[in-house]
Amino acid sequence: MRITSRGGKRYVFVIVDDYSHFTWTLFLASKDESFEAFVIFLKKTEKRIGHSLISLTSDHGKEFENSSFIDYCNEHGIDHDFSAPRTSQQNGVIERKNRTLEDMTRTMLVVSGLPRNFWAKALNTTCYITNRCMIRPIRNKTPYELFKGRKSNIMHLRVFGYKCYIHNNGKEPLGEFDPRSDEAIFLGYSSHSKAHKVFNKRSICV
Repeated sequence: MRITSRGGKRYVFVIVDDYSHFTWTLFLASKDESFEAFVIFLKKTEKRIGHSLISLTSDHGKEFENSSFIDYCNEHGIDHDFSAPRTSQQNGVIERKNRTLEDMTRTMLVVSGLPRNFWAKALNTTCYITNRCMIRPIRNKTPYELFKGRKSNIMHLRVFGYKCYIHNNGKEPLGEFDPRSDEAIFLGYSSHSKAHKVFNKRSICV
């Protein structure tokens, strides 16, 4: 990305499960972080779903075609396939996914009026929504349903960039006429809990 995100990230590592099209987005400060981020992601995912990765497909980017990836795949019995150079259609699933994420993220930023350095929050929310709302026509199910084996509950979804309020329950005691809440901007959903991510306009933090 041309603009650094508020968290200091410049790159997006998009991972797509070929069967369900369930998608993950990892945000990196540099391409050198790709291998370490992939290993951490893979170990967590394999432990959660109880299955091991068998085959991996990527392009010939130096962040993927290097000794670290080769040694790791050989050690763990993973087939690492590459699409042919300058033939993006061979990796059509990820190319279409990237385009969808990019278009939706751009729209969300434009409509919300937020600065462009919020792109990582918008993209992460886009990924969250597409996993739960976009239907795979062949199977007539969402990626979430195919990957998790159950339907997702979308009642908690909210509009990105809308005004919201946070209950002010900080450690500092409030006076009789101090506001009981802070104005905030809704940014998305936590991947570790049922909480929402918001930008507190008073404290200038997420």
